[in-house]
Amino acid sequence: MSQAMHVIQKCAMSLDGFIDDTSPERLLLSNGEDFDRVDAVRAECDAILVGAGTIRADNPRLLVRSTARQQDRLARGLPAQPFKVTLTQSGILDPAAQFFTLGDGLKIVYCPETVQADLQTHLGLWARVVAVGRGPIDPVAVLDDLAAQGVQRLLIEGGSTIATLFLGAGLVDELQVSVAPFFVGEAAAPRFVKPHAFLHHKHQPMVLDKVEQLGNVALLTYRLSRSTVREHASQS
Repeated sequence: MSQAMHVIQKCAMSLDGFIDDTSPERLLLSNGEDFDRVDAVRAECDAILVGAGTIRADNPRLLVRSTARQQDRLARGLPAQPFKVTLTQSGILDPAAQFFTLGDGLKIVYCPETVQADLQTHLGLWARVVAVGRGPIDPVAVLDDLAAQGVQRLLIEGGSTIATLFLGAGLVDELQVSVAPFFVGEAAAPRFVKPHAFLHHKHQPMVLDKVEQLGNVALLTYRLSRSTVREHASQS
């Protein structure tokens, strides 16, 4: 079922591949033009997904900010805001985070069965909590559940663990990388992805579909071959 969904992975990084630095303030890696572009991408998606670590670290709003784009969604029979989706292994989430308190759209939390009951009690009416197995969260099960709820376009925004999970499983159709015109140069800073045996490696590269200039930011759009965890398992 998840094969029918178009999955977009978005990332903003420095020239040396970092998505943040080690300072307590959030590092801005995009400019106004790119932020507006991302707003337009959000408006065309049915759901936006980030990891629980991103919610704890950045407290993102994950909203379509343009009133005109919200009105356009309503005119198309869609809710003004896409669903918000997160994954958590630990169940550690603050119901006061902007992920939950801002926007009228549905919020969905995927977690292991072992923390579902406590997490649903903790979050109350702020979100729908869905258990996906007892161990590590299966990204295919997440996409299947979202597809069953009518999600046809999913935007994944971060962070490193989530990007590695979905890219590593071959579940992404389109990768949008915004490259900032500077280096971070801090060994302890987080990178876009973690070490992993990715489907797209030097012998099976992605297809560069488009290159755009947004002020001093370069936007690279790649097309990826789609291959799921279950398909890998059946071939092994």
